[in-house]
Amino acid sequence: MHCQTCGGATSPEHNECQRCYTPLGQPAVTPGLPTYRVRGLGLAARIAVGATTVLYLAVALSPLVGMALARQARVDNEHELLLAALIVQVVLSLPMVAAYLTAAVLVIIWTWRARKNIEAFPGALPTLGAGWAIAGWLVPFANLVMPVRVIANVARDSLWRRFTPTLVTVWWSAWLVFSIGERVVSRLDSRAYDKLPETPSTNGDYQAYGDYYRDSLLRNAVPAVACVIAAVALYLLIQRISAAQEARVARAVPAWPNAPVWPNAPVWPAGSVPPGFAPGPGPVGAPQRTPEAGGTIGA
Repeated sequence: MHCQTCGGATSPEHNECQRCYTPLGQPAVTPGLPTYRVRGLGLAARIAVGATTVLYLAVALSPLVGMALARQARVDNEHELLLAALIVQVVLSLPMVAAYLTAAVLVIIWTWRARKNIEAFPGALPTLGAGWAIAGWLVPFANLVMPVRVIANVARDSLWRRFTPTLVTVWWSAWLVFSIGERVVSRLDSRAYDKLPETPSTNGDYQAYGDYYRDSLLRNAVPAVACVIAAVALYLLIQRISAAQEARVARAVPAWPNAPVWPNAPVWPAGSVPPGFAPGPGPVGAPQRTPEAGGTIGA
């Protein structure tokens, strides 16, 4: 026998496929249960995650512009250049926030669909309701645990793993470092900026701005690296889970047409009528009987 999910050989010694853990005799997808397409949505989510990462890195590196403008402001004694540095940072932040929100919505929808799909996979063991795929990201404090639990469950049952894939742990650890680190850095930057002179006039005042942007650049290093690691891990998770689920659902879809084909059955040219068949008042191709000798109609 062969497993209907992965095609691997099965043994009556086990109650389930030892490769994908589908119970013996069960189809790849339980008939009657709905499944959702995740490949296209997963691609959109991966693009949004990548765009968010690139834009965040641009914001994290924006203090380099501030350092250059602070040096030029000291040389020219033009404090207006320091305002330009602030404007550059704001301009870079706006598209980053828009991309971040877009990525968040797409990832949440993709997570919900992927979580619903495993309900139709025989052998899957969902541990949390599908509602947590959405609420887990939105409920305070629960969003520190629930999203990774949902993704871990989806990854195990989609990628045929007994244990949570290491990629899930890497993604969530990096995400927590980025999420918490970015907030801490933002507060530290805000407090340091409030201490700067409002109208610099001396070399020391301009140097204070230069030191501020240098320290901000160093503070941004940790969340920036964590952001890249989390984005790469999430990108790979979405890609692999989407491909695995789409392949499993495709194996459960019957070929069309699905009429049985008998071995060694004769094939008649298109438009021809097989011997013994002729059109009549009944269905097309109904067999016509030749009346026996001495017989009468209705006898």
